Amino acid sequence: MRKMTAWRRSAALVCAVAVIAVACGDGDDEVDEPDTAEEPSDDGEEDAADEGEDDAAAPAEIATGIGVSDEPCPEGVNPDNGCIYLGHISDLTEGPFFPLAVEILAAQENFFERVNEDGGIAGYDVSLVIRDNKYNGQEHVTVYEEIADDVLSLAMSLGTPPTLAALDLMEEDEMLAVPASWWSGWDHEESDRGLVVASGYSYCIESMIGLDWYAGEFGDPETVLAVGYPGDYGGDSAAGSSAWAEANGAEFLGFTQTAPNAIAGNQDAVVQAIMQAQPDVVTLGVGPLETGEIVAKAAASGYEGFFMGAVPPWNPALMGDEGVAAAMTALYRHVSYSEVWGGDSPGHEAMRASLDGELPSNDAYVLGWFQTSPMLALLEAAAANGDLTRAGLIEALDGLVVDYEGGMPTKTFTGDGAADAQRTGVINTPDPEADLGLSAIVTDFQSPTADAFDYTSACAAAS
Repeated sequence: MRKMTAWRRSAALVCAVAVIAVACGDGDDEVDEPDTAEEPSDDGEEDAADEGEDDAAAPAEIATGIGVSDEPCPEGVNPDNGCIYLGHISDLTEGPFFPLAVEILAAQENFFERVNEDGGIAGYDVSLVIRDNKYNGQEHVTVYEEIADDVLSLAMSLGTPPTLAALDLMEEDEMLAVPASWWSGWDHEESDRGLVVASGYSYCIESMIGLDWYAGEFGDPETVLAVGYPGDYGGDSAAGSSAWAEANGAEFLGFTQTAPNAIAGNQDAVVQAIMQAQPDVVTLGVGPLETGEIVAKAAASGYEGFFMGAVPPWNPALMGDEGVAAAMTALYRHVSYSEVWGGDSPGHEAMRASLDGELPSNDAYVLGWFQTSPMLALLEAAAANGDLTRAGLIEALDGLVVDYEGGMPTKTFTGDGAADAQRTGVINTPDPEADLGLSAIVTDFQSPTADAFDYTSACAAAS
């Protein structure tokens, strides 16, 4: 199985080690992408050919359009296959989620390498067309326009603000996208226009899951404070914390906003706010760098409460500093929508096999692997329907069932966000002995507050 390219692996490891001390910024602006000398088809739907009627998987029997070529992929495995080109737009060099994004890309590359080695999809291999959005909406739109005429769909669109910046263009283009983002708006068509194929729970639901677990383990907290980045991520997480407090008779002490250390410099103001408020629980919607600093400095200042972290705040490099590791182990628990690296599902086994026993630098590889399952299911369903066009993908999404090879709860995409939403999670504890530093305490934790929540619209605005 193909591994992450050398520049990505080295950059990810450097940033993982540095993540508790400095923000990852300068990096190689070049990203690997397919040789596009062979341009994918862009002239609309092609009529299904009459030949090969005995082979239902032959590409000649499937209507195709933009992003699908009868020519083999530049780095394809099967020389007789055509090529499905998918876009991958992510934060690959200098944005706040760069250390996570490079692992998500590596996972997606290896996921589709596995698909290609298994014969591809209905006579086609899959190739990624990769661009860096630097977690910037304007840059995202620019690179989206560069590849929009060359790809069938976006296998990755990282970040809520960047994805929203391109949503009008995506609607014009009938472009579906898989996000690395868990804003609650992606669960509702009024916000995502039916174009964002999201997996897992939202940040909003995640906070309820974490607080319900804490209440069951330690007793109902009387006070809750939310800390996070402004906008979709921190705001959505804070909205879930507020909803939990209202439903359970606790006092919500508000949303303390902060920025990544690359902007804010440090988290001293946040730590001061925590020490003044003395909440029983702090929910964190920040990055790993900020998480390590906040938890360690609060512990050193005598804080005796607890921290519940969303998916993005974790990085195993946090366990590399003895003081940070001790504080995280004592005061922090991590919530995830799937089991982490050590999960025992067939999907986890396939994921680990994709790296031949090596470890990724962080658990974002797990996220990238399972986030890709809906795109595979979508391509297979559209091909089975005989329509590998953008319109065909949209049609195939209605009622699509994705089983994630057991790595996540099976999801059916019905268009009803309240019905489709995942409301279970996995609770993890920092563990210096575990691969990637996390061990699951509880899998498939059912949140009564999330179950009862009237989830009919986005919990918070995206900006």
